[in-house]
Amino acid sequence: MSDLDQLTQSLARNLKRWRKERGFTLDALAARAGVSRGMIIQIEQARTNPSVGTTVKLADALGVSITTLLDHEQGPQVRLVPPGQAVRMWSTPTGSHTTLLVGTEARGPLELWSWTLMPGDGTASDPHPEGTIELLHVTAGTLILVVDGEEHPMPAGTSAVFEANVAHTYRNEGDEPVEMTMAVSIPPVR
Repeated sequence: MSDLDQLTQSLARNLKRWRKERGFTLDALAARAGVSRGMIIQIEQARTNPSVGTTVKLADALGVSITTLLDHEQGPQVRLVPPGQAVRMWSTPTGSHTTLLVGTEARGPLELWSWTLMPGDGTASDPHPEGTIELLHVTAGTLILVVDGEEHPMPAGTSAVFEANVAHTYRNEGDEPVEMTMAVSIPPVR
């Protein structure tokens, strides 16, 4: 199979998969992407190779990256992320930091984070999209979780789940570092 044939087959399979996963009809995706229904049918049946512009429009309408839409891997996948490839998202001069450990776009983005908050540090988060859920587990120290203005002290060993579509803050008011793991589930684009 040529590279072009493989790309055509991958795009057909992935477009159909992501369209169905998002719950879009052919007409709904066509309207969101500004691409004709007929073109989407041809792509899903691997009968055409769309332009890059059309592919980008479809990826944007589905809320996935073009890389995800063109991914040609088949079958069950395991993606290992070695420590050196985890992404440090922010840090403070005192040593607080967050690291995005791993994530996926299946059924909406799902991310796993490792957090360290040094004594006296904190960070605020704007509300996330409606339907976003955060799961936290504190492994060291005491986290002060503030959700929609209400404080929730979380000593080591405590877990929490909350809807993150309101303002929320993470603070360390103690004398030792706070270590925690967080998972964030964001609803798929509809």
